[in-house]
Amino acid sequence: MDIGIDLGTANTLLYARGQGIVLNEPSVVAVRAGARGALAVGAEAKETIGRTPGSITAIRPLRDGVISDYEAAEEMIRHFVRKAVPGRRPRTRMVVCVPSGVTPVERRAIVHAAERAGARAVHLIEEPMAAAIGAGLPVSEPRGSMVVDIGGGTTEVAVISLGGIVTAQSLRVGGHRLDTAITDFVRKEHGLLIGERTAEDIKVAIGSAWPVPGADSFEMRTHAVRGREKVRGLPKTVDLTVKEVRAALDEPVEAIITAVRATLEDCPPELSGDVMEHGIVLTGGGALLPALDLRIASATGIPVVVADNPLDSVALGCGRCVEDFDSLERLLSAV
Repeated sequence: MDIGIDLGTANTLLYARGQGIVLNEPSVVAVRAGARGALAVGAEAKETIGRTPGSITAIRPLRDGVISDYEAAEEMIRHFVRKAVPGRRPRTRMVVCVPSGVTPVERRAIVHAAERAGARAVHLIEEPMAAAIGAGLPVSEPRGSMVVDIGGGTTEVAVISLGGIVTAQSLRVGGHRLDTAITDFVRKEHGLLIGERTAEDIKVAIGSAWPVPGADSFEMRTHAVRGREKVRGLPKTVDLTVKEVRAALDEPVEAIITAVRATLEDCPPELSGDVMEHGIVLTGGGALLPALDLRIASATGIPVVVADNPLDSVALGCGRCVEDFDSLERLLSAV
C-alpha cells in the first residue's frame, strides 16, 4: 500500500493509493508523565488541550512544519497509518510533504520517523509543489505558476515552472501565528487570558484580513470571549469586534504579503508575465481567512484566487504523486 502524508503542524492528512484521502486529524498527541506510548492521538488528543491535569500533556509533535518532538511524531504517524489502513499490510512506500525551507537534518528526522512507523521507502516532496499539483496548476509546462500555501505553521510561497521551483520563500508564519496574535491582542487590550482553542474560534468566527465587500452585517458582528482576568484571576467575558480582530491579525498578514512580494521580486521577468496573466493561487487553511485574497491582490496588483479545495490541496497533490508515482518521481527526492 502506497501512502501520501501531508504532515502538517495543525492537521495530518493521509492519502491511500486507490482510495483518496482516508484520514484528516489534528497533529496532536496526549502523553502521561512517566508512561510509555501515547494516551491519545489526533482528534481525541486535541480535545484535551488546555483541559488536562498535571500528569497529562497534550503536545504538537511538529512546530513550524518540522518535527520538534521525534518520539511523539513517530507515534503519531504509526497510529494514523494503522487507523487509515487497518489489518495486515506490507511495509508501505510513503510520500511525505515537507516545507521548502527545511534543513537536511530536519529532512532526515522526517524520513527516520516515517521509517520507524513502518515505511519501506520514503520520498519527500516540497509543500508548494504538492499544493500546486493539488490545485490543478500546470506545473510541468514551461509557464510560471505562483502558489501561496498558508498552513498551520508555515507559509510557502513559490513560482513553479517545468516541474521545478524557480524561486520560493518559506515563512514560519501560519494559522497558529494568527491564533497567537489574537491571544496577545486580547491580553494586552482587554487584560484577558485565553487559550489556543478560544483564539482559533475567534479567528474562524470574525477574523478577516480586509473589509469584506458587500458584507455590512459581517462588519457589525461581535464575538463573546470568555477567559481569565490577568490581574484578578477571575473569569470574565468581553465582546470582540471584527475591526479589533482584523487589527490583531495585521502583523502576521503583512508578513505573508512581504513574502509574496519578495518572491515576485526574485522571479525571472518572463515568468513574472505569466503570473500577472494567470494570477496567484492561495491554498491551505489560511486561504479561508476572509478577504485575504483581496488584500494580497491590492498589495501586488496581481489577481488572486483561492483554490477550489484549499484545505486538501497539499494532500491531493501528494496523492497524485502516489497514484502516478513513475511519471512524477522526478518531482520527489529521496533521503
